[in-house]
Amino acid sequence: MSILSELNTLLTPVLPVETGVFSGVPPDEYLVLTPMTDIFSLFGDNKPLIDISEVRISLFSKDNYQQKKRQITTALLGAGFTITDRRYLGHEDDSGYHHFAIDVAKEYETEE
Repeated sequence: MSILSELNTLLTPVLPVETGVFSGVPPDEYLVLTPMTDIFSLFGDNKPLIDISEVRISLFSKDNYQQKKRQITTALLGAGFTITDRRYLGHEDDSGYHHFAIDVAKEYETEE
C-alpha cells in the first residue's frame, strides 16, 4: 500500500481527489495530492527498514473551508496519519478558491 492510494481511498468519499493537478473543470471544492518526500529513516544491517512518505493535501474551496478541514483532519488522524503542518495559503483571486494545505506523513515498512 502507498500513501497516495491510502489517501485516495480515505478522502474520495469526502471530496473529489486528484494527484498533481485537477483535470477537467474543477468543482467548488476539491483536493489535490502532491507527493513531497520519501525518506528512509531507520536502518538495520545497512538496509532501510522504514520508509516515511509525505504528501501535501491541498483543499481548494470557493466557500468556507473550515468544516471540510475539520472533517479531513479527523479522518486522517483516525487512519493513523501524522499531520506535520496545516496552513492557509491564501485566496486565489483569479480562480476564487481559498487554498488550505494539510501536510501528512506515514511510515511504511520496506519490502525485502
